[in-house]
Amino acid sequence: MGRGNTPASRYAELSRAELAVVVPELLLMGQLIDRSGMAWCIAAFGREEMLRIAIEEWAAASPIYTRRMQEALGYAPAVAGRGDVVTIFKGLQLDIGAPPQFMDFRYTVHDPWHGEFRLDHCGALMDVEPMGEDYVRGMCHDIEDPTFDATAIATNPHARVRPIHRPPRTPADRHPHCAWTVIIDESHPEPTPVPALAVNEQSRAATLELAPIDPSDEGASDYAGPLLSDVDFAAFSHSALVRIADEVCLQMHLLDRAFALAVAERTETTDDLLRIRRKQLVGVAGIGAERLARALGLDRRDDPVTAATRLLAVHPLLNPAAYVDASADAAAVVVRPSAAHEDEAWVALCGPDWTAALQAIVRAVDPHLDVEVAALPDDAWLASVVRRDQPAPEADEVAVTRFSTGATFAFQPRRSLPITPV
Repeated sequence: MGRGNTPASRYAELSRAELAVVVPELLLMGQLIDRSGMAWCIAAFGREEMLRIAIEEWAAASPIYTRRMQEALGYAPAVAGRGDVVTIFKGLQLDIGAPPQFMDFRYTVHDPWHGEFRLDHCGALMDVEPMGEDYVRGMCHDIEDPTFDATAIATNPHARVRPIHRPPRTPADRHPHCAWTVIIDESHPEPTPVPALAVNEQSRAATLELAPIDPSDEGASDYAGPLLSDVDFAAFSHSALVRIADEVCLQMHLLDRAFALAVAERTETTDDLLRIRRKQLVGVAGIGAERLARALGLDRRDDPVTAATRLLAVHPLLNPAAYVDASADAAAVVVRPSAAHEDEAWVALCGPDWTAALQAIVRAVDPHLDVEVAALPDDAWLASVVRRDQPAPEADEVAVTRFSTGATFAFQPRRSLPITPV
């Protein structure tokens, strides 16, 4: 167990070096949630409704998890709701909406109330540009305007994010891909949150307590110092990285819950909602598992069954441990009812009657692997990893998500330099 009644994090089993690699992977995996889910929303509702779903989804999740990360890493404003530009920028660096390098934010701070950022590379733009100008405008105009503000106002309700320039790119190879101002001014009226935000704030994920970071652990225990050009995850302590990993998983669950709320408003039956949610999960689970397996070297282990079981144990589907009650041994995982089931989170979609997401995860290690799920007493279930003689074909949902450049994106070493006002 962790401190008090908080279960020990499953990420605590990873080394500090492993966690420094895994955390950026988790941030990028969060970005892939939409690369998976929105494809099925377009098919079900059309492009215009997909845009509305995306706006509602991010606006109902990012304010919650932005404040959670501020508190966890000690850079929350001294007065709630009165944070500055630096606080906003730190939040973006630890947000699944802006995974490092894939969404390559570069920051300028003029003073506490005025700043700018540009994207030297936007992986999301690379994904939608081949789809045509309508999709580019939908993402870079229709979605970004309200969702950038929704993230900023979590720090200060008088913050506004406005474009200097943005796609469609003219000329076609324009760099940076976009640039924005961030201005905090008391004259800016406080915006009205989307209704789903209040619903999501009542979720178990929103209010979940995680073990505090141990300040005596070797390495940085917070992000209370200066804003850095690039976050050096290796500089954080093991304890801090464990907490960050758990918080990033909660970001995904909060985003998925907001996605489910938005889709539920547009589906006629619970079966329709379940179908779309499961398709989204299979796609992001499979591609995310591939990236995690590569990062941890699990795709190169001599014993693929043990490697796949370890992959299940660190996959966001089953994390954080305080949210998803699960335990693993060398070849199987036991899942019990928990806070995640109360929220109808990803794990609640899985079980003896549906194993596709679990299969997508283990097949990231070896396509010959499969999962057999058996019911246990008290609504628990046991997922055993087994090897088949014939490899399984890639799931259609995984193939759809592989369209994203995030599937193969490679992180590069970066120098972490403090940013001072100019």
